[in-house]
Amino acid sequence: MTDCCTVIVMAKAPVAGFAKTRLIPALGAGGAAALAERLLDHAVAQALAASLGPVQVCCAPDTDHPVFARLATLAGLALSCQAEGDLGARMAQALDRALAVNQRVLLIGSDAPALDSAMLQRAALALDGVDAVFVPALDGGCALVGLRRPAPSLFDNMVWSTATVMAETRQRLATAGLRHVELPPLADIDDPADLVHLPAGWLA
Repeated sequence: MTDCCTVIVMAKAPVAGFAKTRLIPALGAGGAAALAERLLDHAVAQALAASLGPVQVCCAPDTDHPVFARLATLAGLALSCQAEGDLGARMAQALDRALAVNQRVLLIGSDAPALDSAMLQRAALALDGVDAVFVPALDGGCALVGLRRPAPSLFDNMVWSTATVMAETRQRLATAGLRHVELPPLADIDDPADLVHLPAGWLA
């Protein structure tokens, strides 16, 4: 086991009608998929730029999409498939697999464009002194979770995609006796109202 930090990017294939479906009313199915691809490219670029250790894109439904194949050509990046089950089961499996190799793991989605390489470096550094690190999302969810050891109780039977995810996570951390820190919250891009948080020119 090494002390470098793996960064996992959880990603859906940017297929129309499959990725970013809540944005379809504003962007159409094709536009939502195109934005999903741009968000994924950005997240991967930031993960690689952080230079923390291995970067892995954990793909759904599989690794076959051409965008994933393109990303696989980037130096320092590997592909894996998401596990079966709800989001919590898939996150826990990805984290546990990486923690079997490295002592620190960060897991992010691809929908928080403000989550840059500097924030990833801060999160990895924070794990030197605690069990877990989080970047909350402004909508009550979570944009980043980092762990030093498996913590299944954080993911089992959670009601995901709600405004109470981070609050429930704090309670579970306390119950499990896990020390954690939180970095400043960021906006994620889930619904049409969130599009105002995209970098300038992304929808031009």
